[in-house]
Amino acid sequence: MTAKPARHRLESRAFKLITALFFIVPERGAVALSMLFGSLAGSVLRIRRRAVDKHLSLAFPDRPRAWRNRVARASYVHLAREWMATFRLSRLGQDEILSRTRMVGFDAFRAALEEGKGVVLMTGHLGNWEFCATGFTARGIPLDAVAKSMANSQFGAALTEARERIGMGVIDMDDAPRRVLQSLRAGHVVAMLGDQNAHRGGLFVPFFGKLASTARGPAVFALRTGAPVFLGIPLRDPGWRQAYTVELRRIDFQPSGRIDEDVRALTAVHTAALEQAVKQAPEQYFWQHKRWKKRPEGERDSGTALAPTGITVDR
Repeated sequence: MTAKPARHRLESRAFKLITALFFIVPERGAVALSMLFGSLAGSVLRIRRRAVDKHLSLAFPDRPRAWRNRVARASYVHLAREWMATFRLSRLGQDEILSRTRMVGFDAFRAALEEGKGVVLMTGHLGNWEFCATGFTARGIPLDAVAKSMANSQFGAALTEARERIGMGVIDMDDAPRRVLQSLRAGHVVAMLGDQNAHRGGLFVPFFGKLASTARGPAVFALRTGAPVFLGIPLRDPGWRQAYTVELRRIDFQPSGRIDEDVRALTAVHTAALEQAVKQAPEQYFWQHKRWKKRPEGERDSGTALAPTGITVDR
């Protein structure tokens, strides 16, 4: 038995035990318990804490260290709490999902979907992107999400099952070139995370002033099909009850007809829009992800670049 599969089995057993506990206790108790786990992970065990501190320092260099420490601790609490909320979704009926997800800008979003070209829905590791997908499916909106396989296959299988239980279609990233086009042409919403570090074939565009390797796929799909692009901002509301506000902002972009330039520019547009959304609630962002891991060839220091001009985001 190699070390990696053995570790995955231990992680999976712990995961099943903790999620079972989340199902047993009432919601308020599950929220409190998950917040405790998050606090322990970030402040005691300090899992990936060095990376989180580095990322916050990079994104908010002008903020005091005490402020960044507060945001770091809060991000761990948020991550654990939303993980718990995602796996409790199967207990919620349609009416309760509707009552827990408030959509802002939904009429314009639905009107765009009725154009018949589908919608590319960009989001990021902000708020609870899993829970808020139910806000669309509960309102009768067909939604397919592009997802990357997880290193621990048992975690991945549990998450896929949770997604499918709430009516979300799942497109494996390896199948995305074919299936995303099919989904859009069928008039579906295709949800994609726009802030994952792209290991291969990514475009370097600014994110918090530092170049970040970003997948070109969302821009390519939108330009090829003519599908409108929206940014979804799924933030958790204050309080013990798991409830969310999803703001939908249409990305205003006029292609020039020069495909390579348009792909780069549109990628920069939705990345800049997501950055502004993260600034609204930095404590709800997944700073644990190594967003700036891949660097441009020959980069010396910061790799900073100016944001492109002529970019606007409808609010």
